[in-house]
Amino acid sequence: MKSIIIGGGKIGYNLFKTLKEREHQVTLIERDKATCMKIAEEINTDVIWGDGTDLEVLKDAGIEEAEIVAAVTGTDEENLVICQIAKLSFNNMRTIARVNNPKNTKMFKNLGIDNTVCSTEVIANLIEYALDKDDYRIINTFERGSMVLAELSIKENSIWCNNMVRDLLLPKECVVVSVIRRENIIYPRGDTQFLIGDKVLIITNNSVLSALVNELYDGGNKKWLSKKMR
Repeated sequence: MKSIIIGGGKIGYNLFKTLKEREHQVTLIERDKATCMKIAEEINTDVIWGDGTDLEVLKDAGIEEAEIVAAVTGTDEENLVICQIAKLSFNNMRTIARVNNPKNTKMFKNLGIDNTVCSTEVIANLIEYALDKDDYRIINTFERGSMVLAELSIKENSIWCNNMVRDLLLPKECVVVSVIRRENIIYPRGDTQFLIGDKVLIITNNSVLSALVNELYDGGNKKWLSKKMR
């Protein structure tokens, strides 16, 4: 699979280097000549010096054979233009754009960009939950931080304690992935019971996680337990 990276800054350079080390077929485009020469010397490969918004430069990089274009320059506007050129000129092209301003993420998505990466938003979400209590923690984030993998601790005062998976009335945006009990990983079924000391891994979004934490630890109204278990 051939991919093209536009932008030879720290992110582009490290991405290019990593993919090269993994023996991917990848080409880098960078508009600054000195940066191009430096990268070419360090990685011992050809780097294209040119403007990533120029269709001819993209063609020189082999965009007609590429399956993925990743625009990771330091400018949101430039990344958007690059991805739109790729999408409009080559219908089967998959695009990935770096977004520096979180406010632009929704716009990029609405304009047809397949994937966006906003480190600002991801780090902000991690910081928001890093002050957490011992009750839960964020393991990872996906989809620009809008989806999270979280670990919930089952304690004596947790309303899930001694209840089973089938007793939960979870919203569709929340999925129980696994239960870690001591050193064992349990793939939950309906009759899997939550015990004190269990670590429950769930995938959900930020708003559901916030409500779920309130339900579990802060004396919620047990709305996510079946009526017979309330």
